[in-house]
Amino acid sequence: MRTELQDKVVLVTGATSGIGRATAVACAEEGARVAITYHTREDAAHETARLVTEAGGTPLVVRYDLADERSVRDAVSRVAEEWGGIDVLVANAVVWSEAIPRPGRPVPRFEDVPAKQWQEVLHTSVEAVFHTVQAVLPHMRGREWGRVVLIGAGLADTGKPGAGAYGAGKSALFGLMRSLAWELGPEGILVNMAVPGQTATETVRANVPPGFLEEKGRTLPSGRMSEPRDVARAVVFLGSAANGNINGETLRITGGA
Repeated sequence: MRTELQDKVVLVTGATSGIGRATAVACAEEGARVAITYHTREDAAHETARLVTEAGGTPLVVRYDLADERSVRDAVSRVAEEWGGIDVLVANAVVWSEAIPRPGRPVPRFEDVPAKQWQEVLHTSVEAVFHTVQAVLPHMRGREWGRVVLIGAGLADTGKPGAGAYGAGKSALFGLMRSLAWELGPEGILVNMAVPGQTATETVRANVPPGFLEEKGRTLPSGRMSEPRDVARAVVFLGSAANGNINGETLRITGGA
């Protein structure tokens, strides 16, 4: 399978850990130039950059704040100026707010969710992606080739008590993806969504009891939970020349859940 990502410019938002870091490394293995964004964890971003270099790619570390439109646009501009454009956008960054339920914490009733929490999640889940894609597109149009991969969430399909805002935000990205596919497809820019289920990232492992993920994995058709690299490989496919004409689709990486 030819990805043709050698020397392509890939912007991976939220690449300090988990799926974002695994995607950055997987793109580097294909010879890409990988822009790694971070908000507060600059040290973690530089660790991702080290892994990108070891994998055969060229890294660039850029600060990026989902809640700040100017920060988003400045990050995109810096990448485009440094490398002459952007070929692939992987919109992975997310803010893990208190509005997203965590294991061991009480789940508030929907009518008790503060409006501020709801607005924060929708702002960072939807508006920030809007600003990021809008900033990237001028650097893709006119080149007759580009890939945009939005990262969804299986939770938007399954639902979960206390996750109304997060599920609503990720569901909104589906509608955005479908409309962008129609608009950008004729220009050679394909827009798709990768939808992970619960994935065995470092953060997830730190927040569940020992053995929980292995036990849950045995209930899936594949017999195991997805690892970040499983998701990353799917993202690389959607974001590369190996994807010749898949457009406006969702690819679920859930182990068959």
